[in-house]
Amino acid sequence: MRGGERHPQTAPAPPLPPRHATPRARQRARATEAAPKIALMHFQRPDQELADPYYVGLRLGIESRAATLRLETVKIYHGDALPEPKILAQTSGLICIGVHDRDELDWLKTHARHVVCADFTPEDDDLDAVESDLTGAMRKLLKSLTAQGHRRIGFVGWWDHDRQGAIKAREKRCAAFIDWMTEAGLFDPDICQTDWNTEAAGYRLTQSVLSRPDRPGALVCGNDNMAVGAYRAIHEMGLKIPADISVVSFNDISVAQFMNPPLSTMHLPSEEIGETAVDLLVERIQGRTTPKRTVLAPRMIWRGSAPKP
Repeated sequence: MRGGERHPQTAPAPPLPPRHATPRARQRARATEAAPKIALMHFQRPDQELADPYYVGLRLGIESRAATLRLETVKIYHGDALPEPKILAQTSGLICIGVHDRDELDWLKTHARHVVCADFTPEDDDLDAVESDLTGAMRKLLKSLTAQGHRRIGFVGWWDHDRQGAIKAREKRCAAFIDWMTEAGLFDPDICQTDWNTEAAGYRLTQSVLSRPDRPGALVCGNDNMAVGAYRAIHEMGLKIPADISVVSFNDISVAQFMNPPLSTMHLPSEEIGETAVDLLVERIQGRTTPKRTVLAPRMIWRGSAPKP
């Protein structure tokens, strides 16, 4: 992890226009002072983000809200090292997109004036955060599937990884699936499998889960990207959706409604998460000191891949 000298937590005041400056020059100076620059730090690389419409939507939500508030944005993507401290010192605050570990957040708090987490709530109580209620959404989804008579329910998803690619912790959807199914006495580890968060992983994991002699009658995918891979595996195995297996997912990206059959998926408000993160950061810049945690409610979109309860 990068070190470096500790930077001051408050920026020097911008220079005042000279007394002989014209009214227009003074107006420009005030406009510059009133338009802070904020940084966005993504946990993914640019190519990974472009392959995941959910996070594209989240970033667009941030940029749209920032533009409305006349804030300049600086994008920082995932890399092998943390960003240069001088980049953060030149901004009024930082929005962290996705999962960042404790060491990273401690470093960022040292070098950024304000830090807001988007799509992730850290253990650190003094940071603002906004995310969807993934645990509650998974529990509601499993209740719906069991109400339809499903008992053998499979899962394909991923675990959270650190900057070097090592597994850190159970991703929230995966953790909620394991916990709820265990409580219900229905959990089978052989049909709950994880890998990387990609379409290819969804394809491989679904092949593995459905190759078992007692294959599940319903499959929960961690997100719609993995569901695309799952669809391919299911079709290649000669199975029908939902006649042979129901498929449900998370995110509700635009392609979900055009899959064959259209995908039943939990809509996660990615753009609203981005907009809320900007609002929280602006409140911090304006002087709020009490930390805020905002949880946005997902909603289920039932389509052809699983019958509506």
